[in-house]
Amino acid sequence: MTRDELRQLIEIASLIADDDVIVIGSQSILGTFRESELPARATMSVEADLAFLDDVDNVKSDRVDMDIGEGSSFDALRGYYGQGVDLSVATLPDGWRERLVDLPSPSGMGRCLEPHDLALSKLVAGREKDFEFVFALLESRLLDLGILIARINDLPITGLQRKRILNWLDWAKRTR
Repeated sequence: MTRDELRQLIEIASLIADDDVIVIGSQSILGTFRESELPARATMSVEADLAFLDDVDNVKSDRVDMDIGEGSSFDALRGYYGQGVDLSVATLPDGWRERLVDLPSPSGMGRCLEPHDLALSKLVAGREKDFEFVFALLESRLLDLGILIARINDLPITGLQRKRILNWLDWAKRTR
């Protein structure tokens, strides 16, 4: 996905929901970096996870999902889509809202996760694709290992999860 494609999704989603959009998935990295600055692994997704701060019963995210989500006519025409999601699908460190990165579009504001908050959310999710994503950002020197380690204690996770993430970061440091 490109930054312009993400902006287009933000614009349409903000019109559908009449609200600012929070991009919480991997493509929120495009709020901080242009695709030309990123490793290919960071922009290969055709999906942007779009959420809203005030979305009682997921009404807004469900409308976005129906209109521009996977399998929609938008997706069929453009080859990328916006997935309406609840904010609770991402485990984020304390203070993440204050660190959101603005990505304005003509019709609304997109707010993207700060890269370190995004990376920690991916590490908590712990899927293979999440580890590959974070490793690609570390390898490209787009993340600061010290910031990641410092924010681990701000995550609402168990001690076992914390240890797993710290072990993986130690491995990534030695490997890259």
